[in-house]
Amino acid sequence: MPDTSLAHVLTPEGWALLNSLGPYLESESLKLNTDLRKAGHSPELVAAVLTQAKLRMKARAKFGPFAEHMLFTPAGLEQATRLNVAALHAQRYQEAGLEKVADLGCGIGADSLALATLDRQVTAVELDEITAAVATINLMPWPEAKVVQGDAESFDLTGIDAVWLDPARRTTSTSGTSRIFDPEAFSPPLSFVESLAERGMPVGVKLGPGIPHESIPANCEVQWVSVGGDVTEATLWFNELRRPGIRRAALVIGANGAAELTSHEDYVPGAQDVQVGPAEGYLYEPDGAVIRAGLVADVARSLGGHLLDPQIAYIAAPDRMESPFARAYRILEVRPYNVKALKAWVRAQGIGVLDIKKRGMAVTPEELRKQLLTGSGKGPNKATLVLTRIGEDRVAIVVEPVPSAVDG
Repeated sequence: MPDTSLAHVLTPEGWALLNSLGPYLESESLKLNTDLRKAGHSPELVAAVLTQAKLRMKARAKFGPFAEHMLFTPAGLEQATRLNVAALHAQRYQEAGLEKVADLGCGIGADSLALATLDRQVTAVELDEITAAVATINLMPWPEAKVVQGDAESFDLTGIDAVWLDPARRTTSTSGTSRIFDPEAFSPPLSFVESLAERGMPVGVKLGPGIPHESIPANCEVQWVSVGGDVTEATLWFNELRRPGIRRAALVIGANGAAELTSHEDYVPGAQDVQVGPAEGYLYEPDGAVIRAGLVADVARSLGGHLLDPQIAYIAAPDRMESPFARAYRILEVRPYNVKALKAWVRAQGIGVLDIKKRGMAVTPEELRKQLLTGSGKGPNKATLVLTRIGEDRVAIVVEPVPSAVDG
């Protein structure tokens, strides 16, 4: 959202108008735009307010009812921590007895908000002027919280007990935003985080879930987090914020609460002590956080199962067991992967709805689905295919999803 747009929203007229609107509905936006202009509001003000109303509606997925009283930027909302996850971050600081916390690179203030809610004395530091203004508005209900416009790396930490960081991991250009994958290209870079930890500062830092294990510092705990099946982050915890005896963890947050799997060891590829066997009984698809954390073998052992292939995160087990760390499917049939044969199978089975999952194969499920359903008619039946490799063989496993009490 341009600077001028936010400036319009922050006028008394703009702020009152924004807070007078009901929930944003795309289907009614054109009429609402026209009505507000007829009421005497300028086109610039109306556009700014409706943009913010739309962002508030989108933000409900992360912030729930808090979104109704907050301001957002598109980029800030995209990177912002979900409020339930931010609350878990804040809880670490509370349990460690760390009161004065600097949120370096606070963005729109999501984590600062959670810290302030748990009575931490937060200093939120943000370099971008517009984003700092947004954070100021979002933290207004907590008078103890302070927003400072400034550079995270040069901020004076005198009197600060601990630090939280959510480095910028995107670049913005005229063609849009793009992800940055090199930890040293983050703003601030991972080396800055390590320098704080080496000084003894308790530090938590949120990184993208795709960070490779070899890039993770040796002196921290790393926790991958998934929410509703979506892996949202890998969080590094140093010094007093690191839990004793835990090197890596997978925290899975679902409809019925959270479950965590941990290990005290570093992840070593290929060193997983688990059997490999055939696709029979039940197929288990581990949660993405479990895969990222390198804990698939632990889940396989807990299920009494084995991997289909040592390099691929699919588990087979003879019995149906409930696990918050993997979704279960009943294996119905294992077929060779052959598009022509699969197309004939789809037609013969009267399948009109086809769900395709894949791992370890260079196949685009959307394109394959079109190929298999084209010309087969709209059959009444539904099927699920899992495409994968078992050794050198490419296979299509016909499965049936098993309802789970864990994911509601």
